[in-house]
Amino acid sequence: MADPARARKLAKRISQIVASAIEHEVKDTRLDYVTITDTKVTGDLHDATVYYTVLGEKLDVPPDFAGAAAALESARGMLRTKVGQGTGVRYTPTLTFVADTIPEESKRIEDLLAKAREADAEVARRSAGAQHAGDADPYKAPREEAEDDEFAEEESRS
Repeated sequence: MADPARARKLAKRISQIVASAIEHEVKDTRLDYVTITDTKVTGDLHDATVYYTVLGEKLDVPPDFAGAAAALESARGMLRTKVGQGTGVRYTPTLTFVADTIPEESKRIEDLLAKAREADAEVARRSAGAQHAGDADPYKAPREEAEDDEFAEEESRS
């Protein structure tokens, strides 16, 4: 079992090497809009999971997730070789590429928060001219001191 700090350093270095190789050395156009977001390395440093996101060519064009996944799969061996050369570890970790779902999840959460804000605004709008049902002061008024003394005298007689 490797030191967790060493695993974090190795994961960061693998991210840098893979991102640089994708940008400068891999000649696949499907990887033009791929960004490496994170890398996790197992405790024994034998396996690395590389997380990536894919951006669209333009704002109105959806990203090509399937093409990027296929391109990363085909470049896996070359990328692993680059990682081995760049890290200098005894055993080069196997690379697994996973599409990062954080951007989609954050968009979904933003949409849910927008719906909640709209619902709050609707409740505030409806309650603007509302009045309480029943009495304005629903609590019982405190009894007078004299009434309390009479009640205490009746209790002491019995």
